[in-house]
Amino acid sequence: MATPRRALIVIDVQQEYFEGSLQIQYPPRQQSLANITAALDVATAQNLPVAIVQHEMPEGAPAFVKGTPTWELHPDIASRILPSWKRVEKKYSSVFAGTDVAEWLKSEGVDTVTIVGYMTNNCDLASSADAEALDISAEILSDATGAINLANEAGHVSAEVLHNALMVLFHSNFAAVASTADWTEAVKAGEALPSSNLIISAAEGLATNSS
Repeated sequence: MATPRRALIVIDVQQEYFEGSLQIQYPPRQQSLANITAALDVATAQNLPVAIVQHEMPEGAPAFVKGTPTWELHPDIASRILPSWKRVEKKYSSVFAGTDVAEWLKSEGVDTVTIVGYMTNNCDLASSADAEALDISAEILSDATGAINLANEAGHVSAEVLHNALMVLFHSNFAAVASTADWTEAVKAGEALPSSNLIISAAEGLATNSS
């Protein structure tokens, strides 16, 4: 298997997810933040291209209004930024929608994106799904992402259940899922992460639920 050419995409590690109404619930936000910064340190040491993404909403929106305190990057991310890293502002869930991220990845010769940041159940999901259409492989670091509790007319789900279910979903089709530690070893070895697919996942799911 060819050595992947990776880029690390750090999605929306903004104060909204620590101090606002969208506070990450699972994994614990300080734990996921520590793994995000660890991934950044690995990317720096291994000379991987890095994109730092911030979500922006228009004036009067309930969150992510540019210039407000909760729009700002978490200090642990802001303090690490290097001039060579790409800065991206987006207004849609996917990092690819309405941005030049796909063109930047092509210019860097990237064929695999490693996604960290927030949220598992929104921007991470949309970005990994969009990567498929761009013929870019995706990776998700399960302990460097996070979800929130959700409830609406359709029902309710805890952040832990939602996050864990989405990791299974990602790994079945959209992205190879790994811990930050396992990803670090793969990066240092120049290897791709193990992955599954929908057919294998369906067969294993059938066998598991039949036993």
